[in-house]
Amino acid sequence: MTDAPRERWTRRRALGVGGAVLGGGLAASLWPAPAQAAPGAVHQGGGPWAYADQVKRRVRAPRFPRHEAKITDFGAVGDGTTDCSRAFAAAIAALARRGGGRVIVPPGRFLTGPIRLRSRIDLHVSESATIAFSTDPAAYLPVVFTRWEGVELLNYSPLIYAFGARDIAITGAGTLDGQGSLDDWWPWKGQEEDGWEPGEPEQSADRTALMDMAEQGVPVSERVFGGGHFLRPNMIQPYRCRNVLIEGVTILNSPMWHIHPVLSQGVLIKDVTVIGHGPNNDGCNPESCTDVVITGCTFDTGDDCIAIKAGRNADGRRVNVPSQNIVVDDCDFRDGHGGLTMGSEMTGGISHVFGRNLRMSSPNLNTCLRFKTNSLRGGYIRDVYLRDTEVGVLAVSAFQIDFFYEEGPGRGFNPLVEGIHVENLHVDTARQVFDLRGYPDDPIRDVSLTHCSFDDVETVGRIVDVEGLVLTDVTVNGEPIGG
Repeated sequence: MTDAPRERWTRRRALGVGGAVLGGGLAASLWPAPAQAAPGAVHQGGGPWAYADQVKRRVRAPRFPRHEAKITDFGAVGDGTTDCSRAFAAAIAALARRGGGRVIVPPGRFLTGPIRLRSRIDLHVSESATIAFSTDPAAYLPVVFTRWEGVELLNYSPLIYAFGARDIAITGAGTLDGQGSLDDWWPWKGQEEDGWEPGEPEQSADRTALMDMAEQGVPVSERVFGGGHFLRPNMIQPYRCRNVLIEGVTILNSPMWHIHPVLSQGVLIKDVTVIGHGPNNDGCNPESCTDVVITGCTFDTGDDCIAIKAGRNADGRRVNVPSQNIVVDDCDFRDGHGGLTMGSEMTGGISHVFGRNLRMSSPNLNTCLRFKTNSLRGGYIRDVYLRDTEVGVLAVSAFQIDFFYEEGPGRGFNPLVEGIHVENLHVDTARQVFDLRGYPDDPIRDVSLTHCSFDDVETVGRIVDVEGLVLTDVTVNGEPIGG
């Protein structure tokens, strides 16, 4: 493993990262933040599913100039061993000078370091083509402005990264291989089941340091990690971007989260397959994003399949941008901690989330609908709708809302969770239906299940500190339950 020396950051250098003033400033003014959706807005103009349809109509695939550049014309060799980093950068730069277009990755296996997308660029990965990303951490330096578990910092570049770009895409029937494994990246989690051995480097000290910096208000420009540190990069991260398309590709084995749009608007993720069973190998985590559609996708992951997020703790309150107007439909969920999940990084708030026509089944999928939060996160989750979902086998609970995740109660920032509505959910097999736990002084509010059946479960489960739970035409093991 190669460690690069920690860079000395001056104010001049900080201003140069992504064209942004670190910690806010110019980055925040690239465009106005979208207006927050008002509570109850889904009940106006045709109800929640008409609102979801409006979101889908707004989120359209970007269009690109007809210019093309094939990476092999810039020196790329698809032998799986030649470093093609310069070829990718040169092809992108050549098209950017012409106002944009399509970068074509032809059949072959192309090894590269990080790829930086620019406005009006479509990275097209052809069928039988694979982009294989280097496992050398030094390849992902210099550090870039990014978010790690809901906290802003300077860290290794994501494997595919864009900052402040408009109209970008990753398309095609090919494969993106992060090459995360028990030998590379995953051992940094610090768990023996992920390949770590005692005495080897791991992330816990850096993770603690980053969280402490955020709580103490250390400027983002001084939260410098990267070389000599062990916070794994995410795989695909459009940061403060508009009009993003990811379509058709298969995405494998990220160092950490696979698809992570941050502070972006107009994100369409369509017909994508995500497979990765490493630590924190979440499938798709939109964070502080507005107008996101995830459709026709398959997730088979080592953590949450989809986890909607909005910043963490003090740093989430500083940035204070919600995730809202998110539609997930016609997707398949296999292994994972949760199918459709919200949190735990949800401090900026999550609202207007719609899941429909979903299919889930795996003995290694813990939960269908999962919410995780605590009294240090604060923020809110509200106006969440799930309908027409078919579930085969679950390992634990059909429906979980957990206020005791990680830090638990007594931290001064109780969360608000209300307006959660489930309709036409069928579950074949699970250990329990519910695991709902609020706080005595901060109950979960306004939860409804309508026309739902749970055929083979051991118990109804746990319902603690919940106000306004309404069950209409709900059966458990063939028997109606209500009240």
